[in-house]
Amino acid sequence: MMIIYGKQLFLHVLRNYSTRLKMVYLSKKCDNKLFLAIAHATNNKIVRVDNQKAQSLARGGNHQGFIAEIEPLKYSEFSIVKNGNFLVVLNELTDVGNIGAIVRTAYAFGADGLIVSGIKTLNLEAIIRTSSGAIFELPVVLYPNALDMAHELRQIGFSLYGADMHGESITKIKFDKKLALVVGSEGEGINKNLKIKLDKIISIKMARVFDSLNVNAATAIICNRIANG
Repeated sequence: MMIIYGKQLFLHVLRNYSTRLKMVYLSKKCDNKLFLAIAHATNNKIVRVDNQKAQSLARGGNHQGFIAEIEPLKYSEFSIVKNGNFLVVLNELTDVGNIGAIVRTAYAFGADGLIVSGIKTLNLEAIIRTSSGAIFELPVVLYPNALDMAHELRQIGFSLYGADMHGESITKIKFDKKLALVVGSEGEGINKNLKIKLDKIISIKMARVFDSLNVNAATAIICNRIANG
């Protein structure tokens, strides 16, 4: 089982994915209407716990009185996303805070899926929290071999755009209809072996000299450009 906590995330799951709830732990009182909704969704699998137990279940996180065991979230298959037109690809990005924020960004701007490449595993439980539950809405594929992934995407008609400080300004780019936006890690950027396989390197031109934008901020700006022109 996976653990979720925090009131807003818990309510999101209760409203939209109640069948995933297997056990609920409450450390604070909630109104009768909400309590009955929880009881109905979980077949009365509700446990009252003290704050010490709640903190233990949430591993010290800010649970706000709401913790739940849920059905484990699994990666999507590549076949689920390959028929889309707009994918976001993360290359060797491991920070769960940034990944969760990018999941929200990708979903908000209409991406059909997100591919995690260049790494072998990911803490999906943490990303449920950092994405505020958006990971339930957006298919996430784990594809460890980034070069194979790039080859397969190109074989099925995707143009691959890589985000880098030294690319062509996105204001001058006319994006292809079927595309994948590739973003790299905070420190190293896109792996150099993958970068040379991409169709175009793009960048955000800034008014003031600065090292770079946070990877989520940069992804949001480029996704907005892709989605809205």
